[in-house]
Amino acid sequence: MKDLLRVEDLTVEFGVHEGVLRAVDKVSFSIPPGGTVALVGESGSGKSVCSQAIMGLLPRTATISSGSILFQDPRVDEGVVDIARIDRSGPAMRRIRGGQISIIFQEPMTSLSALHTVGDQIGEAVELHGARPGGPLGGQAGRKLSRAEIDALTVDMLRMVGFPDPKRALRTYPFELSGGLRQRAMIAMALVCRPALLIADEPTTALDVTIQAQILRLMKDLQSELGMALLMITHDLGVVANVADDVVVMYRGKVVESGDLHDIFRDPQHPYLKALLHAVPRFDMKPGERLQPIREIKGTTGHLLKEKPVSAPTETFNPDAPVLKVRHVTKTFRIRKADTLMEQLMGGGTTRAIRAVNDVSFDVMRGECLGLVGESGCGKTTLSKMLMRGISADAGQGGRVVFDDWGRKIDVMSLEGADLNRFRTKLQFIFQDPFGSLNPRMTVYDILVEPLVIHGIGDDAYRREMVAELMEMVGLDRRHLSRYPHSFSGGQRQRIGIARALALRPDMVICDEPVSALDVSIQAQILNLLKDLQKQLGLTYLFISHNLAVVDYIADRIAVMCAGRLVELAPAGELFRNPMHPYTKALLSAVPMPDPDARLDLGALMEGKASDPSVWPEPFRDDGKTPLFWTEAEPGHYVRVSRPNGREVV
Repeated sequence: MKDLLRVEDLTVEFGVHEGVLRAVDKVSFSIPPGGTVALVGESGSGKSVCSQAIMGLLPRTATISSGSILFQDPRVDEGVVDIARIDRSGPAMRRIRGGQISIIFQEPMTSLSALHTVGDQIGEAVELHGARPGGPLGGQAGRKLSRAEIDALTVDMLRMVGFPDPKRALRTYPFELSGGLRQRAMIAMALVCRPALLIADEPTTALDVTIQAQILRLMKDLQSELGMALLMITHDLGVVANVADDVVVMYRGKVVESGDLHDIFRDPQHPYLKALLHAVPRFDMKPGERLQPIREIKGTTGHLLKEKPVSAPTETFNPDAPVLKVRHVTKTFRIRKADTLMEQLMGGGTTRAIRAVNDVSFDVMRGECLGLVGESGCGKTTLSKMLMRGISADAGQGGRVVFDDWGRKIDVMSLEGADLNRFRTKLQFIFQDPFGSLNPRMTVYDILVEPLVIHGIGDDAYRREMVAELMEMVGLDRRHLSRYPHSFSGGQRQRIGIARALALRPDMVICDEPVSALDVSIQAQILNLLKDLQKQLGLTYLFISHNLAVVDYIADRIAVMCAGRLVELAPAGELFRNPMHPYTKALLSAVPMPDPDARLDLGALMEGKASDPSVWPEPFRDDGKTPLFWTEAEPGHYVRVSRPNGREVV
């Protein structure tokens, strides 16, 4: 067999209460030694079930009813093995799993043990598979490795995947690491035994674009260095265009199209693949052009949602005034690190201050969508919680947040009690996680009616009618109000979260990464729905995201945030046409485009230094000592510099 792995007519079925569910239906594809194949499709298309079948990790309710999974490791003289026919928990499968075929899971936090150090978890793989033919010690089969040998191999692997201090990482727990480093630890665990095939199941979905680009570069470098093949499972066509040699497209358990990367992108044949390509936000979209989701949401706005009372006297209302004015807000967290057990018990150790939000000022105009872009940890969500008064800003810093309630100015920082509750009907929040933000013990009706009950709005008849209108507004069936969140898909759950945020008919909504956990086609649905609702209900958005293409599609102006500060603010088209700040340029250069002819220059990435203000070139460098100025370099285009190169703005 010339191929490393050949899947032929694979069919996987699950036994459910209603009978038999066919999750994978006669799927066939092959992976050559050292090659890269991308398995593409939405959630529920059967991609991950294929990977579980290859790894022998199918749940007990699943059976391989037909087909074969032929695997031959050229480094080991064992001949061709049909993984579909061997015992999943037998010694042959245990030898292959982890030793010859490894997998990187989608969510590194849940796939790493919280109770064991990174060193122990990577070392366990070496202990199980290290002394085998073709293993890291080169065929010393049967010899038990010493602790020192295991630690040395683990440190070498951690250094290879880019850990800044590999020896210290041996004693580090996963919760002490960032998302990017946790994913690197997962890659180290998967590669420490030098597998012939690496399966990467959505390895970059939860990561920022700069971290994602670093991980993609790391995987390509390690692939060439170790000579392994790669099966990339993803729904991100930008990632596919940057790493794959061949592409296999799945839909509802079947392969609908497959072929060479360039052929797939240049001449897609199947309607599903064409629809996927049209659902991805792009920087070159024309003004007014809409994303084309595979299934469009038909939402309608009822009379209760349209009848929105304006409480302010008209003579004090200025339609050109910003609906939200933020000036010089700062938030500092104090973190205590105890190095010994005695310090942990007695409250000792060292304390350091982290300034999560640092002197941030901006305006949000009425009816606009302001995009707020930055990596995880830059302070975006902390800032949004401060605007909602979920957390308080630092006192004595002169920070102010003023909300314009149709002419009545509200000092948000000073609100207490009933006034604060009343303000929260004006400003609402859509959360990032559609799974964690809905109570699994409440029906959809209870979830949507809860804001009305809390704020004492309407009687039972009004609330029933309002909840029914909210369901229809987000394109859901009102007959499903008695269902619980677990019976809805991720996109439907996010629509329920949007409906809940709009139940109080707010003037402004903060959208905190509302599409980052969704497939591209569902993402297109939600983005189009948010744009439609903004027009129908006259909403103002603060849209927080790390995906610049998404923000470019929905936002009118974009503010870029790094290390707690805003570093650049400009109209959306202007920011992408003429980025001035080095951090903005780094973000833009790391966005993978769904075009094989426009691949990322992975060698030009700053390897994590893009978000380090102390290494930026002058006049943008921020060493914490030199004063920085917020200047208007061009009309409407603001940038933070140490030497003003335009009109200085307070």
